[in-house]
Amino acid sequence: MPLRWKIWLSVFGIVTGLFGVAGWMLQRHAVESATLSLEEEVTAGFQAYESVLKARQEMIGSAALLLSSLPNVRAAFGTGDPATIRDSATEMGSYLSPVLKESAFLVVADPRGSTIAVMSGEPKLARWPVEAAVVPTAPRQVSGYHVQDGMLWRLVLTPVFVDSARGPALISVLVAGYPVTDATAVALKQSTGGSDFVFAGPSGKFASTVADVSADDARIERDLLGLDGTPVGKLTIARTFGAAGQRLTRLRRDLLLIWAAALLFSLLLGYVLANRIVRPISELDLAASELSKQHLSHRIPESVAGKKDEFGRLAGTFNQMAESLEGARKELIRRERISTVGRLASSIVHDLRNPLAAIYSGAEMMVDSELPPAHNKRLAVNIYNASRRILEMLQELLDASKGKHGERERCNILDLVQTAVSSQEPAAGHIQFTVEVAEELEANVERTRMERVFVNLIANAVDTMPNGGVVAIRAGRENGDMHITVADQGPGIAKEIQDQLFQPFTSFGKRNGLGLGLALSRETVLDHGGDIWATSGAPRGAVFHVKLPVG
Repeated sequence: MPLRWKIWLSVFGIVTGLFGVAGWMLQRHAVESATLSLEEEVTAGFQAYESVLKARQEMIGSAALLLSSLPNVRAAFGTGDPATIRDSATEMGSYLSPVLKESAFLVVADPRGSTIAVMSGEPKLARWPVEAAVVPTAPRQVSGYHVQDGMLWRLVLTPVFVDSARGPALISVLVAGYPVTDATAVALKQSTGGSDFVFAGPSGKFASTVADVSADDARIERDLLGLDGTPVGKLTIARTFGAAGQRLTRLRRDLLLIWAAALLFSLLLGYVLANRIVRPISELDLAASELSKQHLSHRIPESVAGKKDEFGRLAGTFNQMAESLEGARKELIRRERISTVGRLASSIVHDLRNPLAAIYSGAEMMVDSELPPAHNKRLAVNIYNASRRILEMLQELLDASKGKHGERERCNILDLVQTAVSSQEPAAGHIQFTVEVAEELEANVERTRMERVFVNLIANAVDTMPNGGVVAIRAGRENGDMHITVADQGPGIAKEIQDQLFQPFTSFGKRNGLGLGLALSRETVLDHGGDIWATSGAPRGAVFHVKLPVG
């Protein structure tokens, strides 16, 4: 991935991530605040419910206690006559406050729970649960919830006792209370600031201000204790996320818009920063690439190199380095040319001295002395061989300077190798040649140049074995290519010339030659799409490898 994209995506990711994290934290804080607020409202609603329940119960209980303590009421109740009790209850009911009459009913029941008289309201129970009030150890007043006929009731039981010879005797029970209905739940909701109320039992809801309470709503649950103190149901006071949810929805929408704006901003910021950072780096990269291609004249533009920042200083240093390298290369080329001319002249003088000396001495003997014909013929042969050697060296120099190429033709590898071996046999002395080349091996090559490659390799092998030995030439197919080896039994390749074996003028240890043979051979093989290299032989000597494409 390009550096520009990396910087762009990095800036985009960082800015987007920061805005995303900030938005998430803000939303989380808002949710926590809303939840805490709802929980506080639910707690306040429960406290308000307890206050309302307590005030209502105190009003009903106080009225019942007051009635049960009046002498005329006790006297009427003590007669045991239902008519007398009803008359007294009707009279006392007229004195009850309108608030009490509207909020609760008041009934006179006998110890068995049957209704004797109704002082206020319209109770619908045929039998009242007075068992909790008729126990001798019961308190003066018992209150709690009661479930009967599928309805929930809030009751306050006030027993009325009279003294007898056997002690206190229960003559009746004042039952005060009210049914818990949906209207009761709605009234509680209005009086507690909007909290929802659900009165429920094992078999379902008794009263509710909401169809259902979600698991996400803030709520408080309390047991509804019966007259005997055991739970008869459960009260749930809840606050929904209605308004808070709408506010959170608006907040999420605003955060989404802000995040979208942050995306656009981060894209623009990333693009600007990426261009600002990458442009000088791109110029440096281009300059380094041009430098690697030996284009030392390339320079980084002044718009980058002239800046006073780190990139500008680096670009300026790079330009100075390129300028120094260009000057050094020019000086190196100049010196290399002078050195090449000197080495070439020295090599030519050295290699021409011996054949010229042979020609000079032979010609001098033929001119100054009267020699027999046989001796003259031998001198003439020596002069001819020396002259031929001089011509070969001059032709080698000419080929190297012109890069001479010919037409390619279909050649048999065995013919090329045998021709090269034949050319070296007269000077081989005690050296033997072994040729293991398949007759069907053929290649499309320049005959003269490729023949010269084998001549050079075989001549080098002969030159390394002045005391005799074996030169083995083998050829075959390997991995789809043609592989030819020329192995000798000489001293091997010296370490000091291994890295420059195929460089021009490398002739360490050779008796004859300009040191151009292997360099020209390598150039020929490379021109034919192949390769040439050397390895050490076993147990001694050197092996030259030639790889050529088949066909």
